[in-house]
Amino acid sequence: MLSIVNRVLLGVVGLVLAGVGAVVLAGWPPSDGRNDVLLSRADRTRWRDTGWWWPAVIAALAVLFVLALCWFLAQLRRRRLQEVLVETGDGEGALLRGRALESALLADAESLDGVERAHVLLRGRRTTPEARMGLVLEPRAEPTRMLDGVRAEALERARSSAGLERLPAEVRLRVARHGAERAR
Repeated sequence: MLSIVNRVLLGVVGLVLAGVGAVVLAGWPPSDGRNDVLLSRADRTRWRDTGWWWPAVIAALAVLFVLALCWFLAQLRRRRLQEVLVETGDGEGALLRGRALESALLADAESLDGVERAHVLLRGRRTTPEARMGLVLEPRAEPTRMLDGVRAEALERARSSAGLERLPAEVRLRVARHGAERAR
């Protein structure tokens, strides 16, 4: 999604700049000679005495700056690993979609007895991925047993199926909210 937005925004900016350049090269606004300027002194000072002009210019520039800053920060925030390089043994390798490995890890983690919900995110490089997992445990689940199950089943299966030497993981555990039990 982010690459589509980047392409569209870069395309629009490129078209606007090309259009402005073409208009200036075509000679609009009309000029009389070589020493003629694009904006005369009268054109540059026309709005100076109007009370709304400078606040409007500053607000427009501030909005453009905030939009550019948000776009820049979105480029830096690519947190999710897009693909994992799987060693096939023939020297070529294959690419595994990161979302596919995430969903396999998620299904394995949620199938463990005592896990109510799970969340999985792959980070790192495509040759050395790292998993971040969040598990919401049922009220009576044992955390150490859950960690052993995640390591022995889910992470080991993902590591071996993707042909990775190691798959480090950060697992965060939380207990699901539950109401108080009543004695009868």
